[in-house]
Amino acid sequence: MAKGYWIGRVDVNNDEGYKPYAAANLAIFKKFGGRYVVRGGQFTAVEGQCRSRNVVIEFDSYEKALACYNSPEYQDNIKVRQPHSIAELIVIEGYDGPQP
Repeated sequence: MAKGYWIGRVDVNNDEGYKPYAAANLAIFKKFGGRYVVRGGQFTAVEGQCRSRNVVIEFDSYEKALACYNSPEYQDNIKVRQPHSIAELIVIEGYDGPQP
């Protein structure tokens, strides 16, 4: 079964206001089996526009990734993030087919 992922790109305009959102995510992601694959870190934008922070969170399945996003806990936490950042987030199914 293919895994599910959140891919997020974020610009934070108030670090102190953003911290409670990031802290609350730990328990929310744990509840749904999510784990950070990418959380910040060095990057080079080689094409297109970018944001200052990049995040990839892996879940056991697309369904769990979507359930986490739609959970009441995360929906409440979005309200904490929104005044302090601009974000783009997609929930996507991983590829589980043959590789080159």
